[in-house]
Amino acid sequence: MMQPLNTLLDLPAQHTAGHRTGITSICSAHPLVIEAALLEAADTSGTVLIEATCNQVNQDGGYTGMNPAGFRDFVLNIAASIGFPAKNILFGGDHLGPNPWRKLPAAEAMEKACVMTAAYAQAGFSKIHLDASMACADDPDPLPATTIAQRAARLAQAAETAASSAGHPMPAYIIGTEVPVPGGAAEELDVLIATTCDDTTETLNLHREAFHAAGLDEAFQRSIGLVVQPGVEFGHANVIHFDNEGAQDLASWRDAQERVVFEAHSTDYQTPQALHQLVSGGFAILKVGPALTFALREAYYALDQIAGELSTDYQAGALRASLEQLMIRKPEYWEDYYRGSETHKHLLRHFSYSDRIRYYWTDPDALKAVEQLFQTLEGVQIPETLVSQYLPQLYRSVALGTASSLGRDLVLANVRTAIAPYTAACQPDNKQALA
Repeated sequence: MMQPLNTLLDLPAQHTAGHRTGITSICSAHPLVIEAALLEAADTSGTVLIEATCNQVNQDGGYTGMNPAGFRDFVLNIAASIGFPAKNILFGGDHLGPNPWRKLPAAEAMEKACVMTAAYAQAGFSKIHLDASMACADDPDPLPATTIAQRAARLAQAAETAASSAGHPMPAYIIGTEVPVPGGAAEELDVLIATTCDDTTETLNLHREAFHAAGLDEAFQRSIGLVVQPGVEFGHANVIHFDNEGAQDLASWRDAQERVVFEAHSTDYQTPQALHQLVSGGFAILKVGPALTFALREAYYALDQIAGELSTDYQAGALRASLEQLMIRKPEYWEDYYRGSETHKHLLRHFSYSDRIRYYWTDPDALKAVEQLFQTLEGVQIPETLVSQYLPQLYRSVALGTASSLGRDLVLANVRTAIAPYTAACQPDNKQALA
């Protein structure tokens, strides 16, 4: 089996040779999501790509409270607990650039961005997405494409120096400016237009020139991924589904250009067929995040009802009620995103595709509520009839005895049902993804 970084670097050559393979990027900091991803990888490809974003993990702690080295150790500890080999984990840094500090002047924001990018590389993150596309406080808006490329090269230089000094393999880079904002869209979406081939060519050429000017020609050869918009995204209550015909120009461009593959952001909630079509069209890196914590929340809420059926000491819906109180008390993660009536905002807080409830699961009150739920169900083999009622997608495997009916195991299994279509789509020439 190839090492994860080599597997990533080899993707363009694989596609050029006609092998339509890919890799799933797991973008989450929730321990059960990460555990589920590791279990899925152990049973399938053997390797896993886990990414942290600039807002989530940075030198100031991000919203997780972890710096890059801390996040790495967090993941490695989970891997050790289930016996997953650390050498099979590829760590990625997503949207690395000035976004967390964009309200500062550009010089100050970029200095912080370079420190962050270096910290990721120093910690052994070897897939680096360079995203300097956002305007800072004293920048023109939108930012000129040339400036974006020059800033990306500066970030790459920071990563190169840090990786070399730490003795790590030199990183692979993902470039491109057609990216959704970190954290997801803040509005409902109607339609998306795929990136044009002209814009794609310009992006690649500008980055080549900027890297060359910075003396980073060798690093540019490791810039094997290009972020473009294939026409996929999700809002709070709707999903823009992939139109394969609309992305054929990009697929043809990649086949002619050969040296890169595409990275597709916001592929959450796409159909298995769409994921397969994306990989076949050269979108070899599929990023998914909120859909996984959406599946986690589904399982939590199902168990929240099941516990009420099985125990007179547990009030069904207690977990959901606790999260509602928490989100009302601390609205900073959703109030700038959710609009409408109080009823509509309540619905979005719990059930939106953007899944902004994911920011609350590490709050002490949420942890306490989840722990109470698991304590209620500890050691309980949940009857398959209740699995059928509340987690029907898991019923067959539980009924046939091929899956555990313990509460925690059902949560992991439900997250894996969200990962599985990505696994299938990324297998070399796997037609089962169309099933």
